[in-house]
Amino acid sequence: MRQKKLEQDVETIPRTQYHHGDLRAHLIETVRILVEEKGADGFSISEAARRAGVSSAAPYKHFSDRGEIVRAVALAGIDRMRDQMDAAAKAATGDPLAPIMALGLCYANFARTEPGVFRLMFGLTKDHDEDPELQAHGEACFDVVKREVRTFLGEGPPDQEIERRSYMLHMFVHGHAFLEIDGKNHLDMSAGQEALLMADLARRIMQD
Repeated sequence: MRQKKLEQDVETIPRTQYHHGDLRAHLIETVRILVEEKGADGFSISEAARRAGVSSAAPYKHFSDRGEIVRAVALAGIDRMRDQMDAAAKAATGDPLAPIMALGLCYANFARTEPGVFRLMFGLTKDHDEDPELQAHGEACFDVVKREVRTFLGEGPPDQEIERRSYMLHMFVHGHAFLEIDGKNHLDMSAGQEALLMADLARRIMQD
């Protein structure tokens, strides 16, 4: 089923998009699909060009090498996850902890939906300190978590406490997300059970 969906995605990529000056975005989307199909190391630039319907030289008009286009896919993934988390938190209502619960569910769902890109995003973290752009995009994503922690706790706690609780939330949800996509979570993880897990996690961290 997943392979069929990926094939459909490839088929729906506009073949003429690059004629309108959007070759860069077209290639990034093509490589995103290849990452999901084959992993970050399982394809070549020539294959990406062939999938995108362009010449093998065309990618080099926008990317200096394979590493640069893969990095661009990771950056786009970080931004996509940030936007999804931001929207999920803002849409959550009712329980004061609902936005934080929504962040956890959104994070885990992104990992399940785009496991290849999720692995790629964190596979590049060893270079974050030497890549200001990657670092800035990652921090912008984490800022969504800190914003909701600050909103729940109010203006009293110092920044260090906001950072601590935000890190704890990220640590637990990140571990859960990787266990999910690695197939190592042996609990009943229906949507309802996962929501209960995130609610329990939010209470334990935010109300201690």
